[in-house]
Parts: sequence; structure tokens; C-alpha cells
Amino acid sequence: MQFKGIYTPVITPFAEDYSIDYQAFTALIDHLVDAGVHGIIVGGTTGEYYVETLDERVRLLQLAIERCAGRIPVIFGTGSINPDESIALAEAAAKQGADAILVATPPYSLPTEHEVAQHILAVDRAADLPIMLYNYPARMGVTMGEACLDEIASSKNICAIKESSGDINRLHLLVNDYPGLQLSCGMDDQALEYFAWGAQSWVCAGSNFLAKEHVALYNACVLEGDFAKGRRIMAAMMPLMSVLEQGGKFIQSVKHGVTLSGHFAGVTRKPLYGLNQDEQDSLAQVVSTLKRTIADIQAESAVFAKEA
Repeated sequence: MQFKGIYTPVITPFAEDYSIDYQAFTALIDHLVDAGVHGIIVGGTTGEYYVETLDERVRLLQLAIERCAGRIPVIFGTGSINPDESIALAEAAAKQGADAILVATPPYSLPTEHEVAQHILAVDRAADLPIMLYNYPARMGVTMGEACLDEIASSKNICAIKESSGDINRLHLLVNDYPGLQLSCGMDDQALEYFAWGAQSWVCAGSNFLAKEHVALYNACVLEGDFAKGRRIMAAMMPLMSVLEQGGKFIQSVKHGVTLSGHFAGVTRKPLYGLNQDEQDSLAQVVSTLKRTIADIQAESAVFAKEA
């Protein structure tokens, strides 16, 4: 499977009583498809999978597949602190017809690289679907290092990695030493660097509410090869990246961004709480400026192309 474009890790809208608003979830998927994203991920970190039951996670997958109806691929996150649950989720992905699965390291237990590799291979056997690995040591506690990647290299299903370490040296390592592994940016403030090094996809939470703007960066860098334009778009995005990657309230900010876009996002499940009023106002200003600036860049580019 080729991973190309913008992949949105979809939020899970929760009502005030913390129940899932499934209607709002499917409405958001329709919006994302219409906005031009190239795929969605259900059950990722942004979707708050860690506070959802297995039944809830599978139901969200079912609805996403039904709603997308083959228009764009659906990737299902199998992450869990319990490896047996990851196996069950992988089996559900195959049964429900997911296009691929996202496979992370089990958090908290701090497995060795060999143990991580064996976990990945076990999930692989359970689903027999294309796999995007998910390397996020800040949350998981361990890295999918070279020993792990070498051990799983024989699997025909492992075709991509969402790299969320934030370590630019990992980018260089993956590009140079693992050229057969498709690279997907998982650290939003490094998207330009990833595209410059040949990445073809970006898993970006901000595309939940700024899909067209994220697609604009992908188009400029990957489809048009116009990195001068890409740098301008990325510069306009950097204040948002600072909020998301360094602000400390990642999921809360993404959900409020969805609210600002006119779609229902609801609350976060505990232990997380929403943004305070000052944080909401600050994010609203960042989003407003970003949208206006990127629209101007796009308009200028269109005029230049017409004149040329």
C-alpha cells in the first residue's frame, strides 16, 4: 500500500456526559473527505483511544468504513497497554474491512527492541493487513530502534512508519538506512523537513480543522515541488505547531480547533480537561491568522501561474 497525502487522525466527539456522539463523528468524516484529505486514522492518540472501550473503538471503525465507502482509505489504530487487546483490535480491523492498521509499541511496560518486534509481528499475523508503524517514544517510553526494524524487515505487510520522535537524526536514519520503509511525518512542526527528505505523507491532527491548509503544504512540496511556496505556508503554520507540539494541551487544542471550524467536538474524557478562555482566544487568533495568510499565499500563487 502506498501512503500519499494528508492522513487525519480523527477526534472522537464526546457529549457532556462523556458518551460518544456517533452522528457528529460521521459528520466530521464527511467534512474531511469533502475537504480533500487523503485518508483517515481511527483510534489514534488524537482520538483518545486510551479512554475508550474495545467495543467503542470497533464501532467507530465500522462507522468510518461505512461513511468513507471506499472514497479514501481508513487506517485503524491498534495501540493498547495490553498486547492482547492490540491483537483483538487487529482482528477486528481485518473483519471490518480496514485498509491498513497503525501499530505502536505497548506503553508503560518498556519492552526491549526484540519484545517490541515480536509484538509487531504478532499484530501483523492477527490482521494480515498493510501496516504503518507508529514510533512515539515520548508517550510510549521506548523507541522502535534499528534492532527492532531489522527484526521485522521480513514482513511483507510493514510498509510505512509514522515517525513522531521529534529527533531529526531519526529522519536521516530512516531515509538512508531503511529506504524501503515509507516515511510519514508524525511531528507536525517538522513537516517541511520530512517532505524535503522525500516523505510522501503526513499524519497531522491539525487537519481535523484545517484540512485544506494542510493539503496546501502537501501539494506545494510533494506534488508541485515548490519548496519556496512550501516554506511560506509552513512559516504561516508554525504558530499553530507551537500550540500543538509545545503547548502541553495537544488534544484539547485540536478539539477546540474543530469547534472553531463549526463542527461538534465536545469534551475530552478525563483525565483531560478543555482549554480555558484565554487559551481558546489565543488559539482562535492563531487559526484566523493562519487561514488568512495561507489563503493569500494560494491566491498569489494562482495569479503568478496564470500570468506565466
